[in-house]
Amino acid sequence: MPSFLKAPLAAALTAAVLATSAFAYGGGKQKAGGTIVDVAAANPDFSTLVTAVQAAGLVEALSGPGPFTVFAPTNEAFAKLPPGTVEDLLKPENREKLVAVLSYHVVPAKVKAADAVKLDEATMLSGATADIRVEGSTVTIDGATITATDLMASNGVIHVIDRVMLPD
Repeated sequence: MPSFLKAPLAAALTAAVLATSAFAYGGGKQKAGGTIVDVAAANPDFSTLVTAVQAAGLVEALSGPGPFTVFAPTNEAFAKLPPGTVEDLLKPENREKLVAVLSYHVVPAKVKAADAVKLDEATMLSGATADIRVEGSTVTIDGATITATDLMASNGVIHVIDRVMLPD
């Protein structure tokens, strides 16, 4: 087992969450064979995330061979941040902070939902550790609820989350 994966959880994710497919999320607009960036860019629910990835200069990195697992906040998740937060993070002078936030949403390995629910934590690309919890049919990472899983890309996988995770 890779070193970023920690002790397994006894609980399992319900079939309803596991059954959420890439085609079911975003109206089937997933770009076949595309990279993480291509898949995100093809889904209008990720336009804020894509803008942030571009502002952070991470398009090339997340289009690379990977593999990556991205816990992707939707536009609605970004909207839950305090007013002005997104605009401030997108400023060139805050690029380092934006990179830190975005790298806290990426695991440097491919972790499908069926594997993620067996973990109690994952080490993110930023080096920080995020807690994974399963409570009934709800799975969270660092307090963000995973709302859709296994949007497959040529260089990894995307899991959709309902809030932006902020590193400590």
